[in-house]
Amino acid sequence: MTEEQKDLQTVSAKAAQTTSAEADENFDWEAYANDDVTPASEKETLAQKYADTLSKVVEKEVVEGTVISMNKREVVVNIGYKSDGIISLNEFRYNPELKVGDKVEVYVETQEDKKGQLTLSHKQARALRSWDRVNEALEKDEIIKGFVKCRTKGGMIVDVFGIEAFLPGSQIDVKPIRDYDIYVGKTMEFKVVKINQEFKNVVVSHKALIEAELEQQKKDIISKLEKGQVLEGTVKNITSYGVFIDLGGVDGLIHITDLSWGRVNHPNEIVQLDQKLNVVILDFDDEKKRIALGLKQLTPHPWDALNADLKVGDKVTGKVVVMADYGAFVEIAPGVEGLIHVSEMSWSQHLRSAQDFMKVGDEVEAVILTLDRDERKMSLGIKQLKSDPWQNIEEKYGVGSKHKATVRNFTNFGVFVEIEEGVDGLIHISDLSWTKKVKHPAEFTQIGAEIEVVVLEIDKENRRLSLGHKQLEENPWDVFETIFTVDSVHEGTITEIFDKGAVIALPYGVEGFATPRHLVKEDGSQAKVDEKLSFKVIEFNKTAKRIILSHSRIFEDEQKSEEKAKKSAEEKSTKKAVKQVKEKLEKTTLGDITELAALKEQMTATKTEKAPKAKKEEAKAEESEAKED
Repeated sequence: MTEEQKDLQTVSAKAAQTTSAEADENFDWEAYANDDVTPASEKETLAQKYADTLSKVVEKEVVEGTVISMNKREVVVNIGYKSDGIISLNEFRYNPELKVGDKVEVYVETQEDKKGQLTLSHKQARALRSWDRVNEALEKDEIIKGFVKCRTKGGMIVDVFGIEAFLPGSQIDVKPIRDYDIYVGKTMEFKVVKINQEFKNVVVSHKALIEAELEQQKKDIISKLEKGQVLEGTVKNITSYGVFIDLGGVDGLIHITDLSWGRVNHPNEIVQLDQKLNVVILDFDDEKKRIALGLKQLTPHPWDALNADLKVGDKVTGKVVVMADYGAFVEIAPGVEGLIHVSEMSWSQHLRSAQDFMKVGDEVEAVILTLDRDERKMSLGIKQLKSDPWQNIEEKYGVGSKHKATVRNFTNFGVFVEIEEGVDGLIHISDLSWTKKVKHPAEFTQIGAEIEVVVLEIDKENRRLSLGHKQLEENPWDVFETIFTVDSVHEGTITEIFDKGAVIALPYGVEGFATPRHLVKEDGSQAKVDEKLSFKVIEFNKTAKRIILSHSRIFEDEQKSEEKAKKSAEEKSTKKAVKQVKEKLEKTTLGDITELAALKEQMTATKTEKAPKAKKEEAKAEESEAKED
């Protein structure tokens, strides 16, 4: 600053002590407390020189200034104007490294406020220039600074040039971040990676700066990779399917199956985050972007240490480690497993799930069925620990023997039952009841119920018994044959009606059938379900166990009987009358004819006598009528 400017600043400072009320256009400089009065012409010259040294400031524009001083609350900025501007330090919180001498952009709000002070704003300057600066940073791939304001869903909010930009969690660092809060309130360097011009959205990345540094390290590591190579790495991330290992800028994956020779439910059973461990390279693609690593391959395979004397037929003990519908995997030694198929868990042929026999964690004893050391496979069985019940099936379950069984399953044609484990049988639907017509076994019994059976037939080859339930009783149809004779009448209840007819419940638990034509009642109406009526047997078939009934036949037959009886009576009466006539004709003689002639003459005479008498009485009546007139 020149001496002239210093003198002018001194004059300005003295003038500023005068209140604004005292200042006016006619201020007397010569009377101001100074013995040496400067001529007015010199003052104008001096003022012009001072004005020439000042920057031309226009309000509402952005200019560049220099930080000349700062404290805990304010920053003083010189923009080359006759006074300096004061800005709150909060407007620079995104840049904690701000110091005296730094160049900053400011927005000129007013050249002089009421106190004659220059009013500046750094925040508004950033806001006006922010969008241009952000786009410029993206185009030039420029590294910029931003202030992390707060957390948000999926990442952080960063103040960049006064704009709130989004920092995704995946773009904070090359490794996963577990605690976002440690970044809040920090100023960091970023790169603008994406801008949505329409919605004015900005996405920044800190990870992009780190990746550039790691890229060279990654190239060096990848160039030296070889299959079988053992490297030290750090557990970077743990997922349900495997573990990601940081090999020093390059990530590799240990699949869950390559963590241990034994069964692993979740990788966190074997490793922990940030754990350092040695891994072996199993494979990688041509570009070496995907690297498959192994951990268990650094230890000998358990099958190689399996007892050489172990053979088929030996008994082993192990722990159930995995369950499936088709069987269970049993670990007999660390990393050595055998499969017990569900068919080898029981002698029963009934389809069941492996979960019906055991669960994960169970200790089981089994017999080795197959052993392949080359393929490292083993199959086991537990039913072999018991004797096969079908070896002496004829002795224990001979034809005609009676037993109790458990209902296991239904089909449309019968019921599958289990007499004991491994001994199954079928009761055909026709062998369930002598009297009831069973449409489906569920009408007769239920799964899990106990039922008595009799052995009808043994199929040892297919390990199946033919069983019966109705055979436990004598055939009632031998008795029904004598009760439900044709034309006999019985009381029954209609239990079901369908298109072709109805089912009628008869005494002794037997059922009959009637067609719709035979369900018509005497008043012409149709019989209904649950109605109790009398029925006549019109057909009985013992072989087919069928009884055909009719209700309408009862009153129809009665009507026919009455009509027949009436007709017979009429015929009998006619015959009797004819007979009487014949008898009279046969008894008629000549004497009878003479008597009839005499009788005729007598009747004629009587008639003649009566006629005159009637005429007299008629004349008297006419005479009396005339007198009255």
